[in-house]
Amino acid sequence: MWSRVKESTMFDLNDFHSLDVDSTEQKRLMAMWTLESDARKQGYSRIAGVDEAGRGPLAGPIIAAAVVLIRPVSGLNDSKQLTSARREELFSRIIGDGHEVGIGKVDASEIDRLGIQQANYLAMRRAVENLSMPPDLLLVDGYALPGMPMAVRRIIRGDSLSLSIAAASIVAKVTRDRIMRELDALYPEYGFARHKGYGVPEHLKALERYGPCPEHRRSFAPIRQEGASQQDLFIRP
Repeated sequence: MWSRVKESTMFDLNDFHSLDVDSTEQKRLMAMWTLESDARKQGYSRIAGVDEAGRGPLAGPIIAAAVVLIRPVSGLNDSKQLTSARREELFSRIIGDGHEVGIGKVDASEIDRLGIQQANYLAMRRAVENLSMPPDLLLVDGYALPGMPMAVRRIIRGDSLSLSIAAASIVAKVTRDRIMRELDALYPEYGFARHKGYGVPEHLKALERYGPCPEHRRSFAPIRQEGASQQDLFIRP
């Protein structure tokens, strides 16, 4: 854990004018910095956006990310509005350009033990704790994250309203997609690289044929409902 709060490295609205973008994009980005800008006026100096990926799938981990931006990032937007290639590009810029990033992971066995909501909170807490220094304010997409030692603000649809949350949404999504591609190599029967563990027909048919693997969430329907009749071809480590 952290020993002190690092001095602010965040930027202000004047920094948007140095971006090599047209006026429409500049105004869009500035509008998505309003929450952070208002929080700075209230005395907050280190503001992290927090978001998660992987709450709904039948397999794989929940991944959360916390991001403190140190400069504007052109093209930043809600990860769901971006192509896979664009997310990968922005992920590389967020990770590689000095922005502060923390990532938290909760695997399938922990999800089964804790339940999805508590597992979701745990992934977010781990992400925040993995930042190099503590923020003094968290902007969290959709959740009033409990149990944190700093201020927390729940932002509905935050990934489309806050650059910090949008950055976290991209980091979480790309990180989880990469993990699911790795799991696809281990368990090619299920097609994880294509559907990322969601309950699409291809995945459900594979579950009927092969049963669940160690990366499946046994507490989730239909795995929970059909588990007794499925042949489990894998042994959980």
